[in-house]
Amino acid sequence: MLMLLDTPSLYFRAFYGIPESMTAPDGMPVNAVRGLIDMIATLVRSHSPTQLVACMDADWRPAFRVAAIPSYKSHRVAYGNQEEIPDTLAPQVPVIEEVLAALGIASFGVAGYEADDVIGTLAVRHQGAVEIVTGDRDLFQLVDDAKPCRVLYTVRGIRNLQTVDEAFVTAKYGIPGRAYADFATLRGDPSDGLPGVPGIGEKTAAALITRFGSLDALLAAASDDGFPAGARNKLAAARDYLAVAPAVVQVAHDAPIPDVDLRVPAEPKDPARLVELADRYGLDGPLNRLLPVLARAQAG
Repeated sequence: MLMLLDTPSLYFRAFYGIPESMTAPDGMPVNAVRGLIDMIATLVRSHSPTQLVACMDADWRPAFRVAAIPSYKSHRVAYGNQEEIPDTLAPQVPVIEEVLAALGIASFGVAGYEADDVIGTLAVRHQGAVEIVTGDRDLFQLVDDAKPCRVLYTVRGIRNLQTVDEAFVTAKYGIPGRAYADFATLRGDPSDGLPGVPGIGEKTAAALITRFGSLDALLAAASDDGFPAGARNKLAAARDYLAVAPAVVQVAHDAPIPDVDLRVPAEPKDPARLVELADRYGLDGPLNRLLPVLARAQAG
């Protein structure tokens, strides 16, 4: 089984869930670093993946999405195109990357793409079962019972993950299990700066997608005599948005993934560097919890 980590989602969760009083010997907060290491240990212990990728944001606000919808994530811009991120979290991200590299856990982003796009590409091209660990509902669009591909949703915590499959999507949103992207395009998502179609809320979006099956089929039917007039007018008014929004909402399936060994490492790739990092940042505890779990995963 291939496990894909939405790493930014997880380290943000760790940062806000663990006190900043958790520090390195020099006083630098390492709550996100320690929390992420412990999350990985819990996930590998509980789900026994044979392959594991910590997917990263090489570009948190890709140009192709901004060109299509300029408001995309604009409310989260600190300056230029830099993401607003807590001052005490920003220095921890390079440490996370170094620790993952020393452990030998596959970890990468792709220039011009978000972590979601790396996840989407890996999930689609993998031939076996996939589990995606995230707190981001956008990735519900990847669930596929036939594969199977499911999301382990962190909304209730890493030890109480919500398993999202097609039945979950249908039960929660009242839509076909694989129609989340089309539904989200209509409804919009303020957290990502996506306006949606004005006047079409969650219930109407769900009803339209359920009736017509997909956004393409919905738009094709919008000129038919039997189509609800109110919805037709709203869709017509939003035609410019609907022409570009699907490419923004849908995660990429074709990001250029590097040729990397995705297997769960049985032992650290760079033990000496890992010791240096553990000493400098006070990571002995979480690493001593993770390393035996990784070794057992490969042995099993």
